[in-house]
Amino acid sequence: MNQSNVESRPSSVLIISAILVGLFVAWGALAPESLDRAAGEGLGWMINNFGWFYMLVTAFFVLFVIILAISPFGRIRLGKPDERPEYSWYSWIGMLFAAGIGVGFVFWGVAEPVLYYLDPPMGFTAETPQAAVAGLRYAVYHWALHPWAIFSIVGLTLAYVQFKKDRPALISSAFYPLIGDRVNGWFGQGIDILAVIATCTGVATTFGLSALQITGGLSYISPIPNNVWTQITIITIVTFLFMFSAAKGVDKGIKTLSNINLAVAGLLLIFVIIVGPTLFIAESFVTTLGGYITNVASMSLTMTPFTESAWLGTNTIFFWAWHIAWAPFMGIFIARISRGRTIREFMIGVLLVPTVLAVIWFTTFGGTALNIEIAGTAPIGDLVMNNVELALFATLGELPLSAITSFLAVLLILIFFITSADSASYVLGTMTSRGSLNPGLIVKMIWGLLIAGTASVLLLSGDGGLGALQTASIIAALPFAIIMVFMILAVLMMLGKDFKIEDRKRKSKRRESITKEIREEIYEELKEELVEDMKKEIKEDVYEQVKEEIYNEITTDKKNK
Repeated sequence: MNQSNVESRPSSVLIISAILVGLFVAWGALAPESLDRAAGEGLGWMINNFGWFYMLVTAFFVLFVIILAISPFGRIRLGKPDERPEYSWYSWIGMLFAAGIGVGFVFWGVAEPVLYYLDPPMGFTAETPQAAVAGLRYAVYHWALHPWAIFSIVGLTLAYVQFKKDRPALISSAFYPLIGDRVNGWFGQGIDILAVIATCTGVATTFGLSALQITGGLSYISPIPNNVWTQITIITIVTFLFMFSAAKGVDKGIKTLSNINLAVAGLLLIFVIIVGPTLFIAESFVTTLGGYITNVASMSLTMTPFTESAWLGTNTIFFWAWHIAWAPFMGIFIARISRGRTIREFMIGVLLVPTVLAVIWFTTFGGTALNIEIAGTAPIGDLVMNNVELALFATLGELPLSAITSFLAVLLILIFFITSADSASYVLGTMTSRGSLNPGLIVKMIWGLLIAGTASVLLLSGDGGLGALQTASIIAALPFAIIMVFMILAVLMMLGKDFKIEDRKRKSKRRESITKEIREEIYEELKEELVEDMKKEIKEDVYEQVKEEIYNEITTDKKNK
């Protein structure tokens, strides 16, 4: 009874984080320019002083997860030894994307390659073939191995402590191997509050960006105006739809929508490949994949200390910080849907599959947009620089059946929007319900409404509000990047101990198996020997009996004669 009362009471993490997010939103609503200025200064300071740290730590994350996947640790299962995956590969991959990162593919798939073609990294001249190649390569670089390595570290650690160690689904649970029961005190709560704030602000930013892109698309294909009231209407509609999905739970709500979305995304992708510049896309795919594989190490560890170039800070380092800010959200959700998979399966699904899909998606949509921009048939570049949310629809507008494909694109973004809201409310509910894997519907609704309200208020506040919120969530990434380093130490400690235990168990089972095999061999050999000995003894006994019978028979015959 007492335990039930404890579980039903709002956690201190929920109360404190909700208050802090509320105060932050109030600042953005009442003084958006002040928030924008403060957040911009904070981001500039972080990039200038810790840009090297972001570059180094993300490269280390990629190296770590690849080594982990191919190591003997890869055999260890995220759960009990007899557990098997809860979801099929198709549903699992679909939910990985629908959790939130898929909307990044849709939003930046056209915009980023074109942006880097017009404003290329150091060493390339704008609007040249080399800049186009570099634009595709850097776009893939920002959405392939590195972000998914970041997400996989948090997801793996949390899945391990939840399903292997029976700890609650909290970021702080990862620190249990390092500090023990002290994780239940103020230190653990501080980590969880930071994670909640980073998640909430990051998701609210995505709400705003998704609303911008949906209204931009609708205004491009219909008379619907592209203004803040249309955006807030879209957010309101999506909020009601997400509440319906949230009521269905992960198994029915997010899973069903994710399967639909993966199919819609696949149809749109195949259509653009077929009716677009197919040969150009194929050549871009091969060139981008080869360039990415060849240059990923140098891109990961290249800074510009001898120049005043700000490109790296405003692009690559910005994206690394943004992905780290998303890591608590993505990590908890990935952990929730990955129970029963081995570490090797987990890494293949979370690391390699999205990387391949990133190359295909960006070379298809970004390559098509570059082809149009270079040919001069549509002002894609101007749209990217001024109205980035229209870039995808402008590209589709240059292809056949543009009305249908633009509608599919709006539908795709809308479902991504709903699944992002659903999975975000689930994750935030889990993080503020003492790690429960089934947070109450009311808690999920509270966070859904708070996120929707945050995005709406900041859209109403005009220029500065939404951008400042995004910047603030990225600033929160710095302490979380340090937390992730300790997560790696914690997971290595757990894996090392458990691998030794499992290795002993395997050796013990092997010994038992060999012992049993040898026992059976000895048994068969002894049985054969005993049978032979018994045959020999019986044969001698029978021989004597038969000999005596024959003797008696002969003796009797003589007497009768």
